[in-house]
Amino acid sequence: MTEPTDLSQVPGVIPYVDHHDGPRRLLTVEIPHLGHTVRAYAPIASIDGRQYIVTWGFVTFEIPADRNVHVSVHMQTNSGRDLTITPFASTILAPNPAPLRLVAQFVPSQGPEGTLIAVG
Repeated sequence: MTEPTDLSQVPGVIPYVDHHDGPRRLLTVEIPHLGHTVRAYAPIASIDGRQYIVTWGFVTFEIPADRNVHVSVHMQTNSGRDLTITPFASTILAPNPAPLRLVAQFVPSQGPEGTLIAVG
């Protein structure tokens, strides 16, 4: 996509809410749950610092196509004690007009830092 997305024709897309007059593209983020995580965590996706409480599975955002965009996913929890560190993953996407799909991968046994991997 090289021009701004007509959101009225793309159901289920979270629009880019900050000021941006340039071209936009679609970003789909998959946030799979790890069984027990459904009860203990709520997934949160962030685009350029704006946080969105989202559902497990797929969520699609409209993002700028002509500049870097910061994307992160983390898990919010109210369980645990004091300084509970929750899983997170973060990346900076380079300018590109093509739609993109990322999958968040977390391995709790290896620490809180996960990865966002481009697929397809």
